[in-house]
Amino acid sequence: MHSGDQASSNLEMFGSLLRFFRERAGITQEGLGGQVGYSKSQVAMVERGERPPKGKLVEIADEALGAQGALLAAGKELKTSRFPSWFENYAELEAKAAAISMYANHVVPGLLQAEGYARAIFNCHCPPLEDDEVEARVAARLERQQVLQRKPAPLVGFVLEEHTLTRPLGGPTALKDQLSRLLEIGRRRNVEIQVLPHNREVHAGLNGPMILLETAERDRLAYVEGPSGGYFVDQQPDLGDLFARYGILRAQALSPEDSAQLIEQVADGL
Repeated sequence: MHSGDQASSNLEMFGSLLRFFRERAGITQEGLGGQVGYSKSQVAMVERGERPPKGKLVEIADEALGAQGALLAAGKELKTSRFPSWFENYAELEAKAAAISMYANHVVPGLLQAEGYARAIFNCHCPPLEDDEVEARVAARLERQQVLQRKPAPLVGFVLEEHTLTRPLGGPTALKDQLSRLLEIGRRRNVEIQVLPHNREVHAGLNGPMILLETAERDRLAYVEGPSGGYFVDQQPDLGDLFARYGILRAQALSPEDSAQLIEQVADGL
């Protein structure tokens, strides 16, 4: 089993066991949370396999729910990750990719995000995340960015819709820091950032954002995110269509040099 699949499976298994013993004991999520120092929503996230149990939850819950060591045993099998379970497989492939290409139409992609901007995005999450979950996800997102500095360096390209440069997530200061971050990363020899102007009358990416990966073995695959998760595309003709679509988007976008000038103009206007 893929290590990302294994981690997700283990978290879901533990969550199912926790829910089984909690319901058998006649204790609510809120009641269990009070005993282990969790909110009701945090207990629910653990039971859904969306976050690992932290602190003394495993030990306290095993005793309080009369699990007789079952939760302790399941807890030892956990492989934790700071990424949402559905994202783990992608993150593992991204870290080793030889080439990464992204088209973003809502926000600046995670690999390019400054800390304040990333925190603002996670603070917009619906349903709301707990403070510790926000900080864990921000830390994981910043750690992901190490792939840009990896040796051997991957070839990384981005096509960003112009309005991702102006949406003030986190406020003007956070946006200005984010634009500075774009200019900084765009100076790397292995990175190209292009902006697709909003006045283009033709557009190859109206079906939505996409991420294209090329492995060290030169295998190609695509990753597409939806409102509640993501999925891989690795079969033709869909895979070839996505790569062709990204190539057209690059041609429709401004050059990296002109894009940098536009980013500077937006930043100067804040």
